[in-house]
Amino acid sequence: MRRASHCRHGHHHIRHHTGTGGRRDRTRYLYLAVIVAVVAGIVVGLVAPDFGKELKPIGTGFVNLIKMMISPVIFCTIVLGVGSVRQAAKVGRVGGLALGYFLTMSTVALAIGLVVGNLIHPGSGLNLGQDLAGAGKAAAGDEAAGTADFLLGIIPTTLLSALTEGKVLQTLLVALLVGFAVQAMGRRGEPVLSAITVIQRVVFKVLAMIMWLAPFGAFGAMAAVVGATGVDALKSLAQIMVGFYLTCLIFVLVFLGALLWFVARISIFSLLRYLGREFLLILSTSSSESALPRLIAKMEHFGVSKPVVGITVPTGYSFNLDGTAIYLTMASLFIADALGKPLAIGEQISLLLFMIIASKGAAGVTGAGLATLAGGLQSHRPDLVDGVGLIVGIDRFMSEARALTNFAGNAVATVLVGTWTGEFDRDRAAGVLRGDDPFDEATMLDEHDDEDESAVRRPDDEKATAGAPA
Repeated sequence: MRRASHCRHGHHHIRHHTGTGGRRDRTRYLYLAVIVAVVAGIVVGLVAPDFGKELKPIGTGFVNLIKMMISPVIFCTIVLGVGSVRQAAKVGRVGGLALGYFLTMSTVALAIGLVVGNLIHPGSGLNLGQDLAGAGKAAAGDEAAGTADFLLGIIPTTLLSALTEGKVLQTLLVALLVGFAVQAMGRRGEPVLSAITVIQRVVFKVLAMIMWLAPFGAFGAMAAVVGATGVDALKSLAQIMVGFYLTCLIFVLVFLGALLWFVARISIFSLLRYLGREFLLILSTSSSESALPRLIAKMEHFGVSKPVVGITVPTGYSFNLDGTAIYLTMASLFIADALGKPLAIGEQISLLLFMIIASKGAAGVTGAGLATLAGGLQSHRPDLVDGVGLIVGIDRFMSEARALTNFAGNAVATVLVGTWTGEFDRDRAAGVLRGDDPFDEATMLDEHDDEDESAVRRPDDEKATAGAPA
């Protein structure tokens, strides 16, 4: 961590020693390539619709690669999430309050996504049902099983078979069991957690490699969709993007803003202004993880006590993903409407419950939201998974809003938990916002390094610190 901390000077240091700076710049090109591929796919779809439709396997291939990663991503993140809750719970009240608040907010965010999705019906004009009905029927052939069969189906044949068969609910069960087992082992469980942290790094590295194929996936999917439906497809995609951005804005400014004002008497606008640099950093990396070390330093400077920041911020990165929650529900509804197979209210609610648990693993990693989305659809409506290809093209545009909303949610959560536990110095915060005590960029992480190492046992430490200097 220390290497990344010395703001300006450290930046070159990282670039030479770890090559991370270069990698971050390269991922910028990846996103440019996705945008170019989307445009190219649209052009091909409009100019040569028949050829466009033949490109569908490229999009399907990319979705299948992401599907391949669902089980390992969910397993690692949930085991680590449940395992690290022990440290949060050790500090008692703060951990309990933070987790309770995170669960409530995630549920509220998912519900808001559902309400808006049901109001604007994104994707309903697409009617792609005919193309995919055959594939859907094949996938849903054995779906008419009863409740008992469904529940028995959650139990895998062996402890490890869940990880190889790609059945999401089985993976979830095994991950929760392993997580609680490690938690019960206390100190002796630490080696297991560190081993799974390493495995998770590998899994996310593979996911990052797969994300390099996103331009091809986006090109194939867009060409096929536009080839099949013409301009209607573009209207629907624009509709879900605008709807999603507006929903995120309303959630942050109205909902979180009201909470922050009533509880801590702080204006959401002044807090967002104080964190302006971090928002720019997230905008350029589209991952809220890149600003994690800076958020810890800035919240301590803002007047929230060290233990509260140390528990709330890292736990929030796993458990408090408001933007991802809104995205998951809206994207699921979009795909269901676009394929002409709308989700019934009952299905929506059970999908919502699944997403509350599964979205805990989608923090910080640009492709993980797609993996969780595919996982949710796979477990509830396997016939809809093909539709994830539709989202790939605009996923990049939506991941910006997603990461910014997640970050704002965590900043607000830290202040709220600090206020509720009496560990927040309001006078100091007022002074900081007035500009009496500006944040010193030069000493950004010097004194916080040791806590960061212990508090942030997240898989992306190198990635997060690489982005730390703004």
